[in-house]
Amino acid sequence: MILDIYIMILLFVLGLVMGSFFMVVGSRLPKGESIIKPRSHCDECGHILEWYELIPVFSFVFQLGRCSKCKTKLSIAYPFIEILNGFLFSLSYALYGFSYEMIAFLIISCILVLVFVSDFMYMIILDEPLIIGSILILILKLYFFGFNTFTRSIYSGLIMFIFMLLVKLIGDKVFKRESLGGGDVKLVTFFGFVFGVRLSFVSIVLGSFLAFPYAIFTSFSKKDREVPFGPFLILALLLVFIYMEPIKDFLNLFVFGL
Repeated sequence: MILDIYIMILLFVLGLVMGSFFMVVGSRLPKGESIIKPRSHCDECGHILEWYELIPVFSFVFQLGRCSKCKTKLSIAYPFIEILNGFLFSLSYALYGFSYEMIAFLIISCILVLVFVSDFMYMIILDEPLIIGSILILILKLYFFGFNTFTRSIYSGLIMFIFMLLVKLIGDKVFKRESLGGGDVKLVTFFGFVFGVRLSFVSIVLGSFLAFPYAIFTSFSKKDREVPFGPFLILALLLVFIYMEPIKDFLNLFVFGL
């Protein structure tokens, strides 16, 4: 029990650090900037942050949410993303212990945070996290479940890619504008690698329901009416992953059992 708590604390701290890094990745790559240079700095005055200004969450609190030099207010997104990622890292072990599910959950969590940052801020889903995440998931499938599961996962990813690409092409033609971003198509391809076809469709449906209230709110506001679908899709993926077995039982009994 004590060992489990110790491991969860370590994972939470690791998640905080990784969450801070993901904020850099998610905010720089969409703008074509390097994630290495320049060093972390204030976007307003250019102040290069000292080491003690880079401590996740604590630096934000100690600086009262402002730049130490120009006193510009910092985005609350920084500590929120850091804490969210720390929580998800700890949750992975609490739910699954050391297992395939834990590692897969960590990969999904990392992509979730990166998609939240880049898609909400810039309406872009980065290719790099999806490529790396897909490769890692497929390697895990091969290692834990063998070649047959590995190949089925690849086929499922291709099926989901073709399906979402067709949805996008038809939607673009019907609405005479971009109905789905290319990043959404690639994200659902990742769903196929993780789940297979059935649960991928469940994730898409759930993601649509999650996005609906936000879409309604946006349509009645004065903001841009474009809705970032990616964050809701990846959140749905995480929820379906957590409740995978009950969902499978439901599909087998009430849908495919008919």
